[in-house]
Amino acid sequence: MKATQVLEKEHRVIQKMAASLALIGEDLKAEKRVPTDTLREITQFMQVFVNQCHQQKEEVYLFAVLLKKGVPAGGCPLAVLHNEHAKEQALVKQFGDAVEMYVESKGEAHTSLESSIRALIELLPAHIWKEDYLLLPMADKILSSEDQKSLRKQFDKVQSEIGPELHFRFEKFADELESAAHHAQ
Repeated sequence: MKATQVLEKEHRVIQKMAASLALIGEDLKAEKRVPTDTLREITQFMQVFVNQCHQQKEEVYLFAVLLKKGVPAGGCPLAVLHNEHAKEQALVKQFGDAVEMYVESKGEAHTSLESSIRALIELLPAHIWKEDYLLLPMADKILSSEDQKSLRKQFDKVQSEIGPELHFRFEKFADELESAAHHAQ
């Protein structure tokens, strides 16, 4: 699998989580209780799988190679995606804080959690679209097979640092939330 395909695969996992978040947001809006362990696991997914693992692969490794290949740092798509990554990190922090407020209030403080979920699900699909249809096709045209292999090794190193079992657990968790959502309908 090419490095760009690894990122596409991770996008599918993040999209599953975004869809599950949207349903959780609907539950909160309807004043249904959401299990706090699920919310905390989503927080960890967003902090580790999305911010530490996925974004690091893009920001630290892919973007660096693209810059060396002449893609302008201040132009589209790198500057736009970099800014969205920063916004996403802030939203993930806000989500984590809102989850803790929700937990501490025993589910009473759900408004800020609803709001942070809404902000995340507004950002994630459009951001992933830009990466899938602008960034990654451009990267596939620019990167040689050697570049792809080198990036893949760096991506594997990132995954091994967070733990391959943790990466797999997050993928499985996203699948489980998606499956539970389908059964609940």
